[in-house]
Amino acid sequence: MVQKQTDVVDLINGEAKEVYTRINRGQKPQMALPIRSLANVKYHPKEGFFQLHGKKKVRTLTVGTVKTFAQTLKMLAMSKELVRTERHSTKREAYYQAYNWNQAAFTCQEESDTVMDDVEAMLGVNRERMHFRADEHGGEVAGELIVLDRDRRTGKQIEINCAGFGSGAYSVPTVVEELGFRTKAKFVLAVETKGMFERLVEENFYDDHNCILVSMGGVPSRACRRFIRRLADEKKIPVYVFTDGDPYGYFNIYRTLKVGSGNAAHLNEYFCVPQARYLGVTPDDIIEYKLPTHQLKEVDIKRARDAMSNDPFIRHHKPWQDAMNRMLKMGVRVEQQALAKHGLEYVARQYLPRKLKQIDKFLP
Repeated sequence: MVQKQTDVVDLINGEAKEVYTRINRGQKPQMALPIRSLANVKYHPKEGFFQLHGKKKVRTLTVGTVKTFAQTLKMLAMSKELVRTERHSTKREAYYQAYNWNQAAFTCQEESDTVMDDVEAMLGVNRERMHFRADEHGGEVAGELIVLDRDRRTGKQIEINCAGFGSGAYSVPTVVEELGFRTKAKFVLAVETKGMFERLVEENFYDDHNCILVSMGGVPSRACRRFIRRLADEKKIPVYVFTDGDPYGYFNIYRTLKVGSGNAAHLNEYFCVPQARYLGVTPDDIIEYKLPTHQLKEVDIKRARDAMSNDPFIRHHKPWQDAMNRMLKMGVRVEQQALAKHGLEYVARQYLPRKLKQIDKFLP
């Protein structure tokens, strides 16, 4: 369970007290942070997501680390003040607030983001609970779903019908913990591209198949992943994922949604969807549906080979290894939109309905 706000303040106070205590004892203050990388994660199918092995790095106050050490403490203090005042700061705003830290100010946002990620990992809570939020888009939703939210001004509950946006869609907010859901949908279909999402909306796919469509817009944001996870857990509905047929769609998008990433392994439990299954597009689809393709780029080949060698999830699932070997042998990749070769309505009227009758054949 994600910690409450009061717990976050207690954790921050605990880290500060540890630093203070070591200083009073005449010892060098230090902080222990998990190593956030794919090399420090393990994958157990029963849990369904990447977990940290437990390796940590210790940040000790020295001449060489004094700036980063100070920035880490200042970031903790900023979070505590945000929670206390019930305000939120975007990651970009946090970077600019640090301009007031004199010699501890960040030289670029990448530096600020890294320290924020370190603090998040050190406390073991998500940054949204620390009252930091990303500037990224949370994803879009359409279909058989009522989202229960609250009016910011009155505090009264409001109901948002995700099938009532006309040609538009409901935008997932950056913080989704307080949302409620009401639905009778049979499944969630998470779609890589906004173009394909809009195609399915235009073809009334969610009405015909009683489902919820979610546009991930590429690699899904944390808010999008958390939204889908809560929806799947609380309403006990399956999640199917529809991406391009290339290593980026498979590993950067699908695998991140399903089991998380090495960089965020300390929080994958909350930001992944273990029950997700891969619907398409697969290397076999290229042949079966006679789809136009593009040659694999060097970066695609490297991504596929790295995944088969180093990714615990892919190494565990032989069907994924077989699919990657087929793709490498064919030397091609395929886009979702390639299905338009057979007509704009084909993906909604033929391809997806056929796929949904063969769920047992989906890639894990």
